[in-house]
Amino acid sequence: MIAYAISDPSTLNFQTLTDDLIRFSAKATMVVYRDKSTSEYAKNAKIFLDEARKYSFEKILLHTDYQLAYHLGAEGIHLTSKQESKIVKAKELGLFVVISTHTKEEALMAQELGADMITFSPIFATPNKGTPKGLKELSRVTSILSVPLIALGGIITTEQIALCQESGAKGFASIRWFSD
Repeated sequence: MIAYAISDPSTLNFQTLTDDLIRFSAKATMVVYRDKSTSEYAKNAKIFLDEARKYSFEKILLHTDYQLAYHLGAEGIHLTSKQESKIVKAKELGLFVVISTHTKEEALMAQELGADMITFSPIFATPNKGTPKGLKELSRVTSILSVPLIALGGIITTEQIALCQESGAKGFASIRWFSD
């Protein structure tokens, strides 16, 4: 099962980067550097990639900026649901593409455009992310896709991870699960 750590300023600090990456690598098979609040994203992304490559992540991604991901040699990019038009461009650069989706229609469109992996959220209640989709909708969406679907949103327990897997998800993504 894919365990995808989504970093956030609450879980990743460049003063403790090595310790944070050790913590992520103990549980995660994939990691993305995501920080919507910094003006130093490009500089930090390079530092993050250089350090994260020392660990056994299957994939190390950057968030939203596919050109920066390509330029810095990241394995892939995690696009927001508003960036579906960037899927083809990122694929043309040889990047592994993950995209966030929130509806069956978005997930199908992302698959059609060539996304390698899709997150679907929120599955469970999570702060500021709207009404949870739930396990029934997760199962319905996974059943119509041929690319891996990763459950996202409010996943903080091993029981929730198991329920997502039972519902057909190929993995899970989380910020808070990887914070301990």
